[in-house]
Amino acid sequence: MVARRTVSVFGATGSVGRSTLDVIAAHGGAEAWDVQVLTGGSNAALLAEQAKAVRARRAVIQNEQALPALREALSGTGIEAAAGDAALVDAAGERVDVCLSAIAGAAGLAPTLAAIRAGSTLALANKESMVCAGELVRREVAKAGTRILPVDSEHSAIFQVLEERQSDAIDRIILTASGGPFRTFSLEQMRTVTPENAIAHPQWSMGVAISLDSATMFNKGLELIEADQLFPVDSRKIEILVHPQSIIHSMVGYRDGSILAQLGTPDMRTPVAYALGWPKRVDAPVEHLDFVALSRLDFEAPDEIRFPALRIAREAMHAGGLAPCAMNGAKEVAAQAFLDGQIPFLEIAVVVECVMESIDHGSAAASLDDVIAADQGARTLAREVMQRRVRKFA
Repeated sequence: MVARRTVSVFGATGSVGRSTLDVIAAHGGAEAWDVQVLTGGSNAALLAEQAKAVRARRAVIQNEQALPALREALSGTGIEAAAGDAALVDAAGERVDVCLSAIAGAAGLAPTLAAIRAGSTLALANKESMVCAGELVRREVAKAGTRILPVDSEHSAIFQVLEERQSDAIDRIILTASGGPFRTFSLEQMRTVTPENAIAHPQWSMGVAISLDSATMFNKGLELIEADQLFPVDSRKIEILVHPQSIIHSMVGYRDGSILAQLGTPDMRTPVAYALGWPKRVDAPVEHLDFVALSRLDFEAPDEIRFPALRIAREAMHAGGLAPCAMNGAKEVAAQAFLDGQIPFLEIAVVVECVMESIDHGSAAASLDDVIAADQGARTLAREVMQRRVRKFA
């Protein structure tokens, strides 16, 4: 690693953020990295512990009610404490060598844009930024003269094997999907699954929201749209392939018949290390792949009957404009309603599709305000849809 590179980690207390701090610790910690900012959602105790371990300059907690606890935990350390959405954006506006954006959901968009405008290289694990505002993000990247390094395992894999000067020779991009915990479930079985079932991912250790998105396969739908925004290929050439072992993280096929794949154990520290070390490869504290122990790799076509999220996402991608933003906003509301016990699992996709059928969402985003308006409008409509359906079936 280059000594004392400056870095900020947004979403440090989440699964990707913790993986990032593991990689930083494995490469010299505070002696090798000048950690400017760490942020978290509500877990003040963990955020303070992390900030002290890497001697961060500032710690920002999104939940303003957690600020007193954060300040108390950091008392005497000299680490600045702040809270709230405005503080997150302010912190992201300070240029660093690498800003890792791993805040879950649409809440990560404003800090991501602020980091880009500051000229920081963006290590992006917040897929919603590209889903909700991909065109806006790409315009800001071009204007700032910076670049995006994908951290999602699938998009990192594509980035690693995509030959940039051969973009005209790309025949297809293949996004792999684990299939989630309900890959082999029938529709009847899926009608009765609980939140506890849905967040128990068979391969990856992830946060609640991402695990649930994997169970519905909305996560793969979001990744489909993100791939369309990140890579120079016709959206019709982006495929999804179910691969339950999660060893092949994605592939790029070329017109000469070659298919290049990136393989590795299912551990987010690999794509994080690739982004932090780029353009060089560095060690990552991960288990190396044992092909003899692995013995087999399985593949299946995705089932859009049991997992309609894939079809809904593809339709939103082709509609363009603010359609993906509206889809994501509705999905976040419906997913939370399921976690809160308000709707059954299969209703998540039904609610999202009802929202998508009810709004005019094809216009482009000229500004962040347009994105916020589309997001909020979809969330409001999703709540109305759920109320109507609850009354209908009561």
